[in-house]
Amino acid sequence: MRFTDNFIKPNYTANLKELGGTITGLSSDPAHNANVDLRGNVSGAPLLIAGRVHPLKQELSLDLRAEVRGMELSQLSAYADKYVGYGIEKGKMTFEVAYALENRQLKAENRLVLDQLTFGKESTNPDATKLPVNLAVALLSDRNGVIDINVPIGGSLDDPQFSLGGIILKVIGNAIMKTVTSPFALIGSLFGGGEELSMLEFDQGRSALLPASEGKLKSLAKALTERPGLKLDITGRFDDAAEADALKHVALERKLRQIKTRDLQSRSSELPAGGVVVAKEEYAALLERAYKDEKFVKPRNALGFAKALPAQEMEKLMLANITLDQDDFITLGNRRAQVAKDWLVAHGQVPPERIFLVAPKAGAAGRAEFALH
Repeated sequence: MRFTDNFIKPNYTANLKELGGTITGLSSDPAHNANVDLRGNVSGAPLLIAGRVHPLKQELSLDLRAEVRGMELSQLSAYADKYVGYGIEKGKMTFEVAYALENRQLKAENRLVLDQLTFGKESTNPDATKLPVNLAVALLSDRNGVIDINVPIGGSLDDPQFSLGGIILKVIGNAIMKTVTSPFALIGSLFGGGEELSMLEFDQGRSALLPASEGKLKSLAKALTERPGLKLDITGRFDDAAEADALKHVALERKLRQIKTRDLQSRSSELPAGGVVVAKEEYAALLERAYKDEKFVKPRNALGFAKALPAQEMEKLMLANITLDQDDFITLGNRRAQVAKDWLVAHGQVPPERIFLVAPKAGAAGRAEFALH
């Protein structure tokens, strides 16, 4: 049997060959079903149809499964060029279906497996549909280059809108569009973490990872490992107005750590591996030393000497005299993106060439945002 579609250019032809097998138990008795076991070859791929059917019953009854394995996808390149916007360079398709029809009610399972699907050049056909198929393939392909989609469907044959082929194409199309429009929802459902995988939260003015960040980064690293065709963009975000006070506190803390670091170095003490930390009981003394080093005009006593002030007052004056410019916020955004990348590379084992840092952007306080491509 040869099928040729002359409306698609170039024409598509499929050949059904070597079809054979048995259909046993045909009967007009409504209680008896015929057993089906057929095998053949469609366009070079093995075909199997098996199950039961009652074609003579007033309402068709069947419970069949069919599968075609390893069909060459390059043969379907003309359809892909028209309906997807890209021709197919290579790949194999396995299609497994299981259909049960009783009393005009259909229940069906459709499993589509695409192995090593590779698109060719973008279509020059002006009528071709433009879909982000390369991103969809990268999101759906596992580390072995296999896409595995299950499409369960059902419905009544009496529904005037019921069209088996239309339903399958619609469900698959919706799945692909949902994939590319909400990629983090997909990888969150597969690898954990949910839709919120699209960003990391930070304390205002700071770039240190929060405890909750590690779980997100683990899920993201797993997704990138299992989807090797994906690349990740990281954008550090900041808000000039909302984060100004917090960033000034960070600058003040940095001055205190610098004083403590000099003290440790003067005593030839080894610096802590995780960096110098100012303990609560050290804060007031270090603040007083930092205040004395400041060059801004300080309150004076009657004799003209710098007035002794409580720690809270010294802190307030130092914060008021710390000036910030746009570079400080840009640096903050860059640090947020960088610490996320560093974790993914060092702990998530994601190759650094797959991660790109995007120039930081204003307008959102305390976050780094991810994008997949």
